[in-house]
Formats: sequence, structure tokens, C-alpha cells
Amino acid sequence: MEREHFSKLYDAELNEIRQKLLEMGGKVEVMISDSMKSLVERNSELAEATIAFDHQINHLEVEIDEKCLQVLATRQPAARDLRFITLALKIVTDLERIGDQCTAIAKRAKELNEQPPLKPYIDLPRMAEAAARMVKEALDAFVRADDALALKVCEDDQFVDDLNEQIQRELLTFMMGDPSTITRAIKVNYISKCLERISDHATNVAEMVIFMVKGKDIRHTMSS
Repeated sequence: MEREHFSKLYDAELNEIRQKLLEMGGKVEVMISDSMKSLVERNSELAEATIAFDHQINHLEVEIDEKCLQVLATRQPAARDLRFITLALKIVTDLERIGDQCTAIAKRAKELNEQPPLKPYIDLPRMAEAAARMVKEALDAFVRADDALALKVCEDDQFVDDLNEQIQRELLTFMMGDPSTITRAIKVNYISKCLERISDHATNVAEMVIFMVKGKDIRHTMSS
């Protein structure tokens, strides 16, 4: 009976880590969406709110770290559970950095909102939607131990990379044609790079899921 009680408590602790990770991921998805909306809709109040929201991501990072370390110390997990917890510790770092990228986007959005737009924002929202979807699917893959979904996330990274390169080429054309656009173009390019980094963090998570499920490290092996 005591062993069964121990097992239930242990399962509850692992489930708490899963739920906290999903909560953190959900908040990060909101940050991606809101940071982009603040730019497209020229809504600086939303940009400010997005910047302030980052403290919730940081708070969850600390909570999850502490819970993982507690389980490691008191339960001494082995095999699959040990991989789950050690990867959870890495994943929260990627999620926290995504929050930082969203904060950076919101800050640039505030600055750009004070100036005339270079052109309608079309590709940046597409990048943001793809990056947010990658984050969600990477976390779903982690929770479900779904290596096939994780591999899809890794492959989807190319779409975001291609859009980033396309935006950089367009911005270069703007700057060469009209030097007065340089400051704004540099800020738009910065936002594009932030979104590209977000997709890279989602890819990191997906690669870790594949390692957790398959025991195979595919980092640096995906074609670019």
C-alpha cells in the first residue's frame, strides 16, 4: 500500500511538471501573437503589456526548475523519467528565451509605431504564426512523447528560415532605394531575426524530444 501511495505521489509530481510546461508554453504563444499584433495594429499599449507579461514566463521558469530539482533529489528517477526531467530543465530555458525574444519584438514595435510603416506587414505575421505553431507542436510532442510530431517541427523550421531570408532581401532593396528607410528597415529586420530565433528554440525542444523517445541525438544533422 505504501509503495502504491509513493507511486501515485510520484506520478502526480511528474504530471505537475508536464502541466506547468504546457502553461508556460501557452503563455509564450500568447506573447508571440501579442508582440506581432502590437506591430501590425500599431498598438503600443499592447506592446507595453507584452513586455510586462514576460515576468510571468520568468516566474514559471523558476517554479519548474525548482520542481524538477526537487523530484531529482527526492525520487531519484531512472531511465525514461530521468530523461523527461533533465529535458524539462532544458526546455524551460528555451521557453524563457522565447519570452525574451517576444519582449524584444514588442520593444521594436513600440519604436516603429511612432514612424510611418515601410510597407504592409505580410510576411512577419506569417513567420509569427509558423513559429507559434512550432512551439505548440514541440511541447505537444514532448508531453505525448511523439517523435513523429517532433520531426515535423524540425522540418518546419525551414519555412521560417526562408521567410527570414526573403524579408532581409526586401529590406535591403528598401535601404538601397531610399536611405531614409534604413533605421526602420533595421528594426524590421531585427524583428524578423527574433522570429527566426523563436523557431530555432522550438526546433531545439523538438530535437530533445526525439532524443528522449529514440535515444538519438539529431542536433546539427538536419539539412539547412
